[in-house]
Amino acid sequence: MVCLRVRMTDFLPLAEVGDMGDYVVVLEAPIIVRDVETSEDAINVAVSKVAKALNKEKLDFVRVEIGYSQCPVCGAHFESAFVIGSVGLVGMYLTIKVYNAQTIEHAERIAKAVIGKALKKVPLKVYEIRELTEEEEGNGVELDG
Repeated sequence: MVCLRVRMTDFLPLAEVGDMGDYVVVLEAPIIVRDVETSEDAINVAVSKVAKALNKEKLDFVRVEIGYSQCPVCGAHFESAFVIGSVGLVGMYLTIKVYNAQTIEHAERIAKAVIGKALKKVPLKVYEIRELTEEEEGNGVELDG
């Protein structure tokens, strides 16, 4: 994964910046793809579509992963890719590191704003937010303090 550090100063006035936290935010995104025959085709097209949109906005530091679903009957896990006719729905996880956020909710808003800029008509839902550990330190989105 290639990462770069971006400074985000538009979210808070400097007077409100105090003790800040660093977070890893994982968002779920449903991606609809057309003209696919198999779930593997749907996954490949969805990953390409999302990567292209993120790269267009210079968001190559966002980690893209295929989501997993659990069978309600047997409990087995499988990739979240479904094809009906020639239309596919692929569940994806988008992970971003947010630095110097005021609260968990603030980190969520930053992540949704940054990723939502590239994926304009895709509903984004928080899957997980956790504090960044020292092992995970690296590049991401940072607020100047």
